[in-house]
Amino acid sequence: MKLKKIVSLSLLMAARAGIAMPMNQADSTSVSNDSITWSKELDGVVIKAQKQLIKQEIDRIAYDVQSDEESKTLTVMDMLRKVPMVTVDGQDNIRVKSNSNFKIYKNGHYDPRLTKNAKEVLKSMPASMVKRIEVITDPGAREDAEGVDAVLNIVMAGGSNMEGITGVVSASYRSDNHFNYYNSLTGQMGRLMLSGDYAYGRTSRRESRYMSDNERTYLETGNMLQTHNDQSNPGHYHVANVDASYDIDSLNLLSASFGGFFYNVNVQGDSRASLSAPSGQLVYRYDNYYWMPDYQHHSWNGRFDYEHKTRRKGERFTLSYMLALTRQHTNQENTYTGIVNAPFSYSGIMMTERERFTEHTFQADWLRPLGKGHQLEIGTKYIDRHNGSNSHQEFYGSDMQTHDEFRHITRVLAGYADYIYNWEKWSARAGLRYEYSFMKGCFPDGSGESFDKHLSDWVPQATLRYQITDAQSLKLNYTTSINRPGISYLNPAAGISPTAVSQGNPQLSSSHIQRLNIIYSYILPRLTFQLAPGYTFYSGGISSVQIAKNDIRYTTYDNILRYRRFSIEQYVQWKPFDRTTLVINNNLRYEHNENPNLGYRNFGWSDNYYANLSQILPWKLRLNLSAWGLIGYQPSDIYSMQHSSDGCSVSLQRSFLKGNRLTVRLGADTPFSKYTTSTSKTVNGDYRGYNKAWLSGRTFSINVNWRFGSLKANVKKTEHSIDNDDVVGGIKKGK
Repeated sequence: MKLKKIVSLSLLMAARAGIAMPMNQADSTSVSNDSITWSKELDGVVIKAQKQLIKQEIDRIAYDVQSDEESKTLTVMDMLRKVPMVTVDGQDNIRVKSNSNFKIYKNGHYDPRLTKNAKEVLKSMPASMVKRIEVITDPGAREDAEGVDAVLNIVMAGGSNMEGITGVVSASYRSDNHFNYYNSLTGQMGRLMLSGDYAYGRTSRRESRYMSDNERTYLETGNMLQTHNDQSNPGHYHVANVDASYDIDSLNLLSASFGGFFYNVNVQGDSRASLSAPSGQLVYRYDNYYWMPDYQHHSWNGRFDYEHKTRRKGERFTLSYMLALTRQHTNQENTYTGIVNAPFSYSGIMMTERERFTEHTFQADWLRPLGKGHQLEIGTKYIDRHNGSNSHQEFYGSDMQTHDEFRHITRVLAGYADYIYNWEKWSARAGLRYEYSFMKGCFPDGSGESFDKHLSDWVPQATLRYQITDAQSLKLNYTTSINRPGISYLNPAAGISPTAVSQGNPQLSSSHIQRLNIIYSYILPRLTFQLAPGYTFYSGGISSVQIAKNDIRYTTYDNILRYRRFSIEQYVQWKPFDRTTLVINNNLRYEHNENPNLGYRNFGWSDNYYANLSQILPWKLRLNLSAWGLIGYQPSDIYSMQHSSDGCSVSLQRSFLKGNRLTVRLGADTPFSKYTTSTSKTVNGDYRGYNKAWLSGRTFSINVNWRFGSLKANVKKTEHSIDNDDVVGGIKKGK
């Protein structure tokens, strides 16, 4: 009788949880790509449960990386393709909620090195180090004004037991001579927790080879400019970071972080250019050999946080400080040969440019529960940001030379209030943020007059969520954000080449972006489905302005963009059999770009998609087939349209040693094509034309990942910290 009651209780609990309970004759344990399955025999009754990979809250969607068996050998970049509301194309360009402008957090803290250098860092970071990846769809008033409508939060793996030491060593090699190495180590000394990681990557000449054909017909003269370019960008990068936390007592926590990203590349290339009249007669031609022997990018980022919790459950006060430094050095030499009737008098150009970025940020946050289901958060932030640029151009065989020095200062003082309400099946969030900005530009070399601007911005946001059933939910949210121009958009220094002149516009102002989203989620153990239509719109956005005179293209920037986008994010994760998992992640969107002043419009439908089929084979082998690409025509800006592209991959992996601590993966990317292609077409402006590019395609790879140690803790972080990402154009913190 006692056994029957236990079994009946187990059946009742499983039924309420939606757990399948098939009959079996033996105990068993199995691990699959999308779930961990356990079973225990109780007199002929087997209870079987599956751990869901997808979880949704009022402000975020989380993907459980640790429960995905592929995480043992894949990188974080690979795992992003599986995360709802995230799409990654064949060139590893990431979009979150259809937008390429987003923040990246690490353990709930803004990480400057990740936000700018996502491609290099995320491709070097093993997914086995990550616990989950969160898409924070509604960041809230605390950080919503910082230039984006979404945050990608990477939560590193860890547990609650604080003892021992643990680490990961990972290495990969590709047939195009690309090498990547990563290692991390976490340990504890009393109340002090330390964690450090280091990654090194090498980009080969073959991997970075880029070839392109460009054709441009000027409407004013009818002349056609044709160029061919063949270049490579071999180089290497280093990424390092140290995190520390110290528990003063149960109510007070100190945490700190310091790291950097260092990148060096040696660009070399050849190009040919020729201009022909409508009759086909040659107007001029020349060859150009260019090289960039000393391109260096260094980013340093440090952060300190203090968190105090009161005796009231859920109440906390946080003080934070962040320092971000970036230095970028560029030396580029162009040598022109084979000149026939060229409209310039020089034989080469030497360009030297130095950019410097320094930012100090201070922030205070207070979170206060106001009773059952009510919560209020208020805070303030101050940012002191300094940009500097010094550029010099010398023209060989001519007396021409240019020298430009520009300084730009931005100071932002902000305050916010955020209210959250939870009651039964309803959740709501509403917030308001105010920002006062002072922007000043000056020219130390006396080449221009100083200027300044005072801006006031109100940034509201609201979210409403309803839990229809245990498996279904519906969410509606409205967000706004601000983009401020960076130094490359503001700097009036002219960059000159024989066929183009470009410069910034110091009179640019910030722009406001508004978004509406509906998210429907249906989550079951074997099926997850999400549908998220959204609408984004703004006017006065920062965009390039291109004109052509005397067969030369002139480019600058202005607040002239009127933008509209309707998108539908779709995500399906289906497990038809215990050993088979299918994931489909795609973003269908219509984009409309318009310059009302000139009457230019550029619009089109496109779909970024990713599909993955995972199958467990005999001998503990795991087979993965993936395909991704762009369907349709995607407007890049007012002037150009991006055409379709695609890619695919196949991999086979197996784990060894006790606890599957050693995993080996063999893979092939785009195995049927030597090159991947990208095509864009110019549809507006003073000229028409196209650009077609070829990049390295077919590669074969091997990846080895080894986990060691037994620590089940990660460095503690204060629950709040600093994040800044309100700048478009130019280097930023960590950029």
